[in-house]
Amino acid sequence: MNENIFKSICHFYGWKNAAYSSIHSGLINNTWKVNSDSQEFILQKINTNIFKRADFIDDNLKLLSNYFKTHHPEYLFTAPIENKNAETLCIVEDGHYRSFNFIKNSFTIDVVQTPDQAYEAAFQFGKFTALLNGLDANTLKITLPDFHNLSLRYQQFEAAILDGNAERIVETENDIAFILSQKNIVEKFEKFIHHAGAKQRVTHHDTKISNVLFDEKNKGLCVIDLDTIMPGYFLSDLGDMMRTYICPVSEEEADLSKVIVRKEFLKSIQDGYLKGMGDELSPYEKDNFFLSGEVLIYMQAIRFLADYINNDMYYGCKYPTHNLVRARNQIKLLQEYQSAIQ
Repeated sequence: MNENIFKSICHFYGWKNAAYSSIHSGLINNTWKVNSDSQEFILQKINTNIFKRADFIDDNLKLLSNYFKTHHPEYLFTAPIENKNAETLCIVEDGHYRSFNFIKNSFTIDVVQTPDQAYEAAFQFGKFTALLNGLDANTLKITLPDFHNLSLRYQQFEAAILDGNAERIVETENDIAFILSQKNIVEKFEKFIHHAGAKQRVTHHDTKISNVLFDEKNKGLCVIDLDTIMPGYFLSDLGDMMRTYICPVSEEEADLSKVIVRKEFLKSIQDGYLKGMGDELSPYEKDNFFLSGEVLIYMQAIRFLADYINNDMYYGCKYPTHNLVRARNQIKLLQEYQSAIQ
């Protein structure tokens, strides 16, 4: 970070004698730890290439913060820090920044290693949504339009196989055929979201394990990284956990023999999420509990394959077939998941 930029940020927050160190450079936002007169903060730069309206994120976090203060003051919510003018979004020369208090004796993990970790994370995401059941989700602003809209993603896939790279379309003929054969998942998704028993709630939309804070006893404390908080269906949060927790390897793995479903992790997600949500899910939603994994895994397979056919316009690639490897990884995971839930 440029020193003049940091000085401007310090002036905004009123930090004195401050120093910073990079603690994480994620796929989206850059993050630093700041020390100022024996106080510790987290500082993040919002990636406005992804999130076009940083002010929408800021408004959503203020809305949630006020709700928790009023209705659940005991909940550990990582609210953005205000300056002396009650402003939380710091706009400087090179972009938009926000800061949070550093939670001492807490940590995050990048890979789910035990069923207990899966349970704790699922419980925290379920609890988060359940505690916000009195907040009208439609008062939230949309930070990523159509983020988990499977119908739209399928339409984009159809457009890709009509207008995309002809050589890559031939190369992925079998992959395309499989995606097309699973269109019934889109139909189930559309039936679900239009059913009276399916409710839109305050949904996180990015439930990877690194978005949960753990304490020294390996118990979940709260959920973090709330940029993708929007109205949504439980399918999004639960399905993203299914997609990222149940397999011992990530979507980057090219050896498909390693792409399996760990059923004990699947059970832990189920138990944790239902415990956290309490009585929030309707009977119809419970009947469609495992549709969540199908929707999110299928959607990611579609997105990777469509991007490969479109010459890798969206996802970053480290080698020419990177998105194809990712797509085939997710196709295999979908097949394994469907076998596991039968």
